[in-house]
Amino acid sequence: MTFWDQLPALVGVVVGSVGSYTAASLTERSRWRRGRAERWDDRRFQIYASYGKILKAQIRIAQRLGATRNFEGVTDPLEIEDGLAELARAESERATEWESMLLVGDAATVEAARSWHEECWNLELYARGLRSDAAGWVRAEERLSHARDRFYLCARKDLGIAGPPPPSGNWPRAWQHAEPDGATDPGTSAP
Repeated sequence: MTFWDQLPALVGVVVGSVGSYTAASLTERSRWRRGRAERWDDRRFQIYASYGKILKAQIRIAQRLGATRNFEGVTDPLEIEDGLAELARAESERATEWESMLLVGDAATVEAARSWHEECWNLELYARGLRSDAAGWVRAEERLSHARDRFYLCARKDLGIAGPPPPSGNWPRAWQHAEPDGATDPGTSAP
């Protein structure tokens, strides 16, 4: 047999080898990308959830200080000196977690998170005694609630969580509004 007689078989072996190598490479690359995306989705979920918990704790401290300053709709007053120290610690934790948020968050979620913590800072102005009007406190809580809803809407979208977002936690809640005779429910507290 001559070389020319064996050439079609040799070309077939080379083409088969190249095809097999290409298919294996593409499959492995796709598997690696999918695995990396899953790891980052999990990490983003953890960071978003952690940021929400830390900010919620900071908000709760501000609300408890607001209760001490006799703002409506919150209970469980906290001594001013103790509360201010807790608020400073909570802000330090939030600021540290913010760096992770900036690293892994998409632009819309980072923007929503920034709005949420800025509304928290606004509420803290009341908690610290730098603002004192009761109507302003209620508006600050309402804006804070809307910012929180927007953060979770953006985070869910970034994480690819299907379905409508959970119902809004509009704050203050309807059950906290004054009764027709002007009395309020004594058992009101923040979520």
